[in-house]
Amino acid sequence: MELGITVFATDVSWPIDDLARAVEERGFASLAVPEHTHMPVAHSDHPAGQGLPEEYKRTLDPVVALTTAAAATEDLRLLFGVSLVAQHDPIVLAKAVASLDHVSQGRVEFGVGYGWNHPELEHHGVAWTERREVVRDRVRALRALWSEDVAEVDLPHATIAPSWSWPKPVQRPGPKVLLGAALGPRTLADLVADFDGWLPIGRAAALDGMDRLRTAWSEAGREGDPVIHVLGAAPGEDKVRELAAAGVDRITFWLPSAPRTEALPVLDAYAEMLAAAA
Repeated sequence: MELGITVFATDVSWPIDDLARAVEERGFASLAVPEHTHMPVAHSDHPAGQGLPEEYKRTLDPVVALTTAAAATEDLRLLFGVSLVAQHDPIVLAKAVASLDHVSQGRVEFGVGYGWNHPELEHHGVAWTERREVVRDRVRALRALWSEDVAEVDLPHATIAPSWSWPKPVQRPGPKVLLGAALGPRTLADLVADFDGWLPIGRAAALDGMDRLRTAWSEAGREGDPVIHVLGAAPGEDKVRELAAAGVDRITFWLPSAPRTEALPVLDAYAEMLAAAA
């Protein structure tokens, strides 16, 4: 099992190139960044039931942030944690992600979310009640553009006449596409049908859903096992070992969205845990 770092990369936090180097130097496998295209002043309540943290207003574009991280590192995996696909034109997004995989020599992992913020989605012309279907269709469009020399898509929420789109991702037929969402019945069905794995938020969610996901995966005739990366697990050697024993592929720990002087001690503490868990 691998350990990684998740951080809200912003215009006032630890610069992403220096941060990425520090993460790789300490032996972590991946760096994940969340996304918000913008933050409406009249936003939905935060899912955790708290006031909106400042970093939600200030996130860097994930493609730009991860490209900067790629240029500063050699082997660090680059995780969208998560991309709000319903808020993007799939042709443009497919090109951006494929280009990042190209310049990073195949280090991209593409996490996808449905989105929790009603106004944010609606500003992009997406109805809240249709967000799952929009994500499904646009993920299928991304996969077609990544894998086919001439891609053609005719879906309710993604239509592309026969088209060329290069570069193709280094990873064939494309980066792993993981779904970050609570594992209700609809999410479980989506995961098994269209994704390579799951990004549960936190240890409890992962342990509660892993058996259900693996059972549904097998019943659907999917080969192998789903990839399971836990985003934002609480630190602790016992908790890390528990998730490892359950078969989790990777755990990422939240790093504060803060300047280097504040975030570096936290990263170093996580690095000590990484060494102890090895």
